[in-house]
Amino acid sequence: MTRVSLDGQVAVVTGAARGVGELLARKLSARGAKIALVGLEPDELKQVAGRMHTDSDWWHADVTDHEAMARVAAEVKERFGKVDIVVANAGVASGGPFADSDPVAWRRVIEVNLIGGAVTCRAFLPVLMESRGYFLQIASLAAITPAPMMTAYCASKSGVEAFAHSLRAEVGYKGVGVGVGYLSWTDTDMVRGADQDDVMRELRQRLPWPANRTYPLGPAVDRIVAGIERRSAHVYAQWWLRGMQGVRGYLPGLIATVGRREMERFEPRLANVPRGLVGAGGAADEQERSHPAK
Repeated sequence: MTRVSLDGQVAVVTGAARGVGELLARKLSARGAKIALVGLEPDELKQVAGRMHTDSDWWHADVTDHEAMARVAAEVKERFGKVDIVVANAGVASGGPFADSDPVAWRRVIEVNLIGGAVTCRAFLPVLMESRGYFLQIASLAAITPAPMMTAYCASKSGVEAFAHSLRAEVGYKGVGVGVGYLSWTDTDMVRGADQDDVMRELRQRLPWPANRTYPLGPAVDRIVAGIERRSAHVYAQWWLRGMQGVRGYLPGLIATVGRREMERFEPRLANVPRGLVGAGGAADEQERSHPAK
């Protein structure tokens, strides 16, 4: 596919304070894009904005807040004059058995990952229609294959995948491209936070290769940037994820069989698995809801 130059384009990245969002913003900026950063951590966002190579600005907003995101979209348009690319990257995760899960944390994963992606799209879709731009929804390997101890995360990422595919059919004739980004376990605060629990870490390590590895962030983000340049419908941060699409129909039955054995094996230790949001991003989300910034 033909690559489109990012020079002079305006890109919005949510969840931009750290991890995939932060590095993606820097790499897009290095290719000439002007950057609008959106997230919950003002101090971190300000620091990230200072590392951009091009004109940039940041907005403190919760992606699940319709009014806040509508305001952000209007202000980004006013600040830069247009929006060409929107990456719905903001996300949180929790782990542990569903029956014992914290209902607030479980619901928040759905709200941020699924509802937040849709709210982001709703806010920016009018300006993307003006520019005939590109919307990239970050999903996950969790959208392709189910996994025990990850019910909220898998449900949310399956949901955003279906949302993006449906949206593509709606807005393609208006010139708006819609992509889904798939990542396996990548070296971010979220994955490191999940790995702090022995059970979650051991369960992941017992997955078959290559799904049991943690992949470096840089090459994964490079592949996402290339997908944005091509306005790809599917963007794979690790090479082997593309092949998973052809076998995904067999995975629920396989995971059910293997998962039953693994859950029985780990059952004596499940009571100690943390129930809240994981990683620094999860902590920032919980802090924002407990003490909203003025």
